Amino acid sequence: MTKKELRIKYKALRGALSLEETEDKSLAIANMLLKLDIWDKVYFHLFLSIEEHTEIQTEYILQILAGKDKEIVVSKSDFADCSMTHYLLTDNTRLKKNEYGIPEPVDGLEVPDNKIDVVFVPLLAFDTNGHRTGYGKGFYDRFLAKCKSDVIKIGLSFFDAEEKIDDINPTDMVLDYCVTPNRIYTF
Repeated sequence: MTKKELRIKYKALRGALSLEETEDKSLAIANMLLKLDIWDKVYFHLFLSIEEHTEIQTEYILQILAGKDKEIVVSKSDFADCSMTHYLLTDNTRLKKNEYGIPEPVDGLEVPDNKIDVVFVPLLAFDTNGHRTGYGKGFYDRFLAKCKSDVIKIGLSFFDAEEKIDDINPTDMVLDYCVTPNRIYTF
């Protein structure tokens, strides 16, 4: 399937999930992450969920990261050039939803791309080769291309892999893992 077809399919599948299913699947994904060999890393980039899009509730992952005393990094998006600026999430970080419903830091301590060790990557769909389909603006592909070469890229999905995404671009970044409620895919 093409990315466009996958976006339509997976937006519909996510939209059909109840709040209870979303919470249960999100918690299962967070628990699966504990099985990965990533916990010796320091800087973890986490996306903050857009509730209106029935995204994975990353609050559970946030609690794990805080409990393990990790440095948590969140982003602010610039829709003019599809870039992101990253900030350290602290007790003093004030978050505000932007016009697209994305919770973002108002300000704070900026963290350079090359400092980040692990990135939890949002997606709508992924395939058995580690390619992903997001919302189509390329924010994460641009961001990941600027990270250090050994950054660990972990997709999070309510659903299992598609066999193949047909229209992969050379600029598409491949995941290292994708975690679902029932399985960890390694690429």
